[in-house]
Amino acid sequence: MDVSPLGWGLTIAGIVGLLVFDFYFHVRKAHVPTLRESAIWSALYVGIAIAFGLGVLVVGGPTPGGEYFAGYITEKALSVDNLFVFLIIMTSFRVPREDQQKVLLFGIAFALVARTGFILLGAALINSFAWVFYLFGLILVLTAGNMLKSDHDDSETADNVVVRLARRFMHTTDYYDGDKLFTIHDGKRAMTPMLLVMVAIGGTDILFALDSIPAIFGLTQDTYLVFTAVAFSLLGLRQLFFLIEGLLDRLIYLSYGLAAILAFIGVKLILH
Repeated sequence: MDVSPLGWGLTIAGIVGLLVFDFYFHVRKAHVPTLRESAIWSALYVGIAIAFGLGVLVVGGPTPGGEYFAGYITEKALSVDNLFVFLIIMTSFRVPREDQQKVLLFGIAFALVARTGFILLGAALINSFAWVFYLFGLILVLTAGNMLKSDHDDSETADNVVVRLARRFMHTTDYYDGDKLFTIHDGKRAMTPMLLVMVAIGGTDILFALDSIPAIFGLTQDTYLVFTAVAFSLLGLRQLFFLIEGLLDRLIYLSYGLAAILAFIGVKLILH
């Protein structure tokens, strides 16, 4: 799609506006969202993404519209795996339920920034080097294989490299002080577990981006469609988290489905 700078600006402003709205009207005051609240707002964000896709379909035609919806559905499916890892991290850190929303919103905002960087880098690489398709494809196929393993590696636990480095260089507490990132402990300024959780989630966001961005570049190389599909798939994840929190034991075949999607797109990239 040929999108003008004004179109880019309005799109970015709209996405940032939705994040700011989410913070001031839902997350700023600590509380545990009800199932009804989560369901309503999850449906609303999905509706916004669908409405945008219909706009792309009308303005750009069936090909860009189809690529957007394919990218959005793929990224949304992969983002569910992110939520399960976020749950593991927050459980291991024993984050109070009323403060989990702020941690999730930070994770979503950080993921959006990190993936935008990967998108710009990926687009530049694809435009310059055809071999990048082989690299992206191989990453996806290997990731698909890892998802079928029963054991999880360090990237899916709170005790990853990023957190260990933070603990090594900063004085930390073993208790929360509301939603504060720093507090005073024994007369010294200390890092609270809240900041450690955000560091852990930020680290895993970067690792997930290595899977997510190659996947959508296997469906479309249009930077605007890649960016919007990724952005809209991330919006509403906070609400979706509280919807699926109790379904971990029931979604026993989720990893197999995601592995199949990643492997298919990886092979498609290599053949392309």
